[in-house]
Amino acid sequence: MRYIDYKERRTQGTFNFPIAYYHQTKLSPRYYMTYHWHPEYEIMRILEGSFHLTLGNETKEYQAGDVIFIPDGILHGGNPENCVYDCVVFDLGMLMKDNHACYNTIYNIMNHKIKVNTLLSEKSDRIPEIAEALCLSLSEKKPGYEFMTQAYLYMLIGTIIEEKLYKEILSDDLTSERLDSIKNVLGYISENYSSSITLDNLAKIAGMNPKYFCRYFRSMTERTPIDYLNYYRIECACEMLSTKNASIKEVAISCGFSDESYFIKTFHKYKGITPKQFTKQRF
Repeated sequence: MRYIDYKERRTQGTFNFPIAYYHQTKLSPRYYMTYHWHPEYEIMRILEGSFHLTLGNETKEYQAGDVIFIPDGILHGGNPENCVYDCVVFDLGMLMKDNHACYNTIYNIMNHKIKVNTLLSEKSDRIPEIAEALCLSLSEKKPGYEFMTQAYLYMLIGTIIEEKLYKEILSDDLTSERLDSIKNVLGYISENYSSSITLDNLAKIAGMNPKYFCRYFRSMTERTPIDYLNYYRIECACEMLSTKNASIKEVAISCGFSDESYFIKTFHKYKGITPKQFTKQRF
């Protein structure tokens, strides 16, 4: 069973209210953001510390107070550093329903004719206030929060348009072929991480020789392919330890480690604690 997928398959919110809220701390199983993509849009709000975030082929460090806009379909992931952050993942299309006044603008965003700025808070004092209110509404879930949440999303988009926190584009400026190659490799890892995977396997999927593939993969993810594979397996192990009543040995085997002691050593390398200590912290 896959606990984390490079293309997120979990439902964001519900059918009638496709908006999900995640508050992430060091104890959250998804604290380290593995590289993935989803068809929904996402707002990230950095509360404490910093976050090294890769969007497509660009990596930047974001600080406390930053509000980040992540469009649909883009490969993203990264590493928090002493960070607490919020994520709101939502279906932008829900704001188009029976709303003729806003239809064209939202349609142009969804069809990438309008490219919203990544760092929304850079030139706006209002965006952080709206993002805070949005997250508070979703976290508290007071009566009527569904109305308030949608209102804050409309305020967010309206402020983006009013303050011109976007640019109009004629064509997609991402190198789609390059990103598709990485998506194929990450897809293979998400489907097969519990099995034996070699560098040659991954290079063949990418259509490159192993040496070039290593450099190419690292330029996109800031990790070597094998380092990323182990990192991904440990993230899956954290998810399993948090959600399943399984022994450390069972978790190790399920996540692709044939040797329990090596699993514990690798877990400590990425998390700074042992699996047993992680479980105690969680419960």
